[in-house]
This record gives sequence, structure tokens and C-alpha cells, in this order.
Amino acid sequence: MSVRVDWTRRAEYLRARHGVDPVWATEAVNEEHAAWLTPDPASRTGLSVRVIGYSVTAGVVLTVILVDAEADPTDRPEGDWWGSNAWVANRRDKHFYGRGNDEQD
Repeated sequence: MSVRVDWTRRAEYLRARHGVDPVWATEAVNEEHAAWLTPDPASRTGLSVRVIGYSVTAGVVLTVILVDAEADPTDRPEGDWWGSNAWVANRRDKHFYGRGNDEQD
């Protein structure tokens, strides 16, 4: 079963700020070896998770931030999670994922 992520609120930001296509981010979330950090260690509210996974299409490990569908009870995502942010994983996240020696910064 795949995880469905709604990027409607943040797709343009993702592309403009980080050069990441939402399709790549969703692919990384659904990757078999993706690491889920629940909650995201940087979350102030505890409502987000950090997922570190490999996007075959992009050819890189991505760090993806997802927000719980229950975060706003008045507005539900078209999926399991709201997509919040994503970027090419830094060295620490790549190492955590287990591809730190395979990927270049």
C-alpha cells in the first residue's frame, strides 16, 4: 500500500525553493527502505514527520517533511498526509538513511 501525499499547498514552493518535484518527494516517501522519524526531530508541534528516502527518478536521497492529516480538522488533504517540504538530503540524513557513502553532496 502506498502513502498518498497532498502537495497542493506547497508544490510550487517546493519546486522554486529546493528544485524538488513533488512526484520525486512522494516517490522517496514510498521507497521500500525509507526511514520515518516520528515525530520530526525539528518539529515544534509534533504534528510532522521526517522521511528520508531515495527517489529513483531524481537519483538522490531526499528529506521529506509531512504533516499529519489531522493537523487542521477543517481542511483535509487529498491523501494520507499534507506534503510540507522536501530537499536533497544532507550528509547526516544520507548517513541515517544508509546511503551516505554512495551519494555525493
